[in-house]
Amino acid sequence: MESKLVDQFHFSSTVSLYSSNRWWSGETVAVVTGANKGIGLAVVKRFAELGLTVVLTARDEERGKKATEKLREEGLDNVRFFALDVSKPASVKTFVSWVETTFGRLDILVNNAGVSFNDIHDNSVEFAETVIKTNFHGPKLLTESLLPLFRLSPSISRILNISSRLGSINKVRNHNVKATLQKERLSEEEIEGVVKMFLEDVKEGRWEREGWPQIWTDYSVSKLALNAYSRVLAKRFEGGRLSVNCFCPGYTQTSMTRGQGTHTPDAAAEVAVSLALLPPHELPTGHFFLGFGPYNQSRL
Repeated sequence: MESKLVDQFHFSSTVSLYSSNRWWSGETVAVVTGANKGIGLAVVKRFAELGLTVVLTARDEERGKKATEKLREEGLDNVRFFALDVSKPASVKTFVSWVETTFGRLDILVNNAGVSFNDIHDNSVEFAETVIKTNFHGPKLLTESLLPLFRLSPSISRILNISSRLGSINKVRNHNVKATLQKERLSEEEIEGVVKMFLEDVKEGRWEREGWPQIWTDYSVSKLALNAYSRVLAKRFEGGRLSVNCFCPGYTQTSMTRGQGTHTPDAAAEVAVSLALLPPHELPTGHFFLGFGPYNQSRL
């Protein structure tokens, strides 16, 4: 994977970027998952401030409603809430039906929902199945279920998957897994095969010696799979009206990091929203964005 420094995107001052390249309107619909706190909530708030119609989703209905009400109290009445647990197919089905009935279309999806059960310096795989289900299978199912609505969008639709550098292929020491994921014609079935292999290694107690990422292993594998799926999806729609990219916000002060980090959720959200709102003629697909501008961008 060849990386290059991309310096045309300077997000330290985004007001002029937003005003001079504004392609969206109040009818532009953005969905953000896992958005009752942290980066997700900050992304919802920034979208709303910029005038989009935003759907805040959260697994916990009470917390999601409270977050939405707080934003509305701040004058952001263009935020809607709907309970969504991406790890449950029935919840995804209900949500997609509601989006279709309520809006009939979708312009932007930010797959932010994710879990990790490890403290910063721990590396347990006790909840590996839950992590994979929430961080990979859930976003994949939601994305696939929403695709028909994306294709109805009058502008280039955008999917931004909040990912992690921990899911980089260079973190994998298993040569067979690495070779599979680096295939030019990688398939979704092969990605599922890698995930299945990991879960089997966990079940059999051999995951530590099979060359999987060494830091936050289950979380890293979930993001490894999400990155790979994003690459496959981007190729599926290459030249079409759907852009698929990943963004690693870095070490952000969220509940997942127990409040530790080098920057706030608002700072991470500013970059995420800037990427999601790039004008159509500047919008890439199949890219992995890392850090803050000027920052690193590479092909998935």
